[in-house]
Amino acid sequence: QLQASGGGLLQAGDSLRLSCKASGRTLTNWITGWFRQAPGKEREFVAQITWNLGTTRYADSVKGRFTISREKANNTVSLQVANLKPEDTAIYYCAARSSMATIWNAWGQGTLVTVSS
Repeated sequence: QLQASGGGLLQAGDSLRLSCKASGRTLTNWITGWFRQAPGKEREFVAQITWNLGTTRYADSVKGRFTISREKANNTVSLQVANLKPEDTAIYYCAARSSMATIWNAWGQGTLVTVSS
C-alpha cells in the first residue's frame, strides 16, 4: 500500500516536498516513482528511483527542478520540487513496480498540487 502526502495550494516560485510511504511490503528490488495528471491531460511519468541503488530517471520536462529520493529506513520515497510553475498543477501519484516488471502495479491515492501564478 502506498500513501502519498504533501500536496496543497502554492504560488509560483515556491518549493514543495511530496512524500509517499509504503506499507505492507519490502521495496527491495522494486522501483518507485512519481506520476502526475494535470487537468484535462493524461497521466504522465515524472521520475523514478531504484530502491536498491538509488538510480534515478526523470522526464525531460522536469529535469533540473525535481529531485526524487528514498529513505530505506522509513520505506518512503519523496519528490522535491523547486521553483514551482503553474503548469506543475496536477494530481501527483506515487507508484511502484518490481524491477523485473514493465507495468506499474502499485499506486497511491494521489495528492493534489495547485500552483497559482
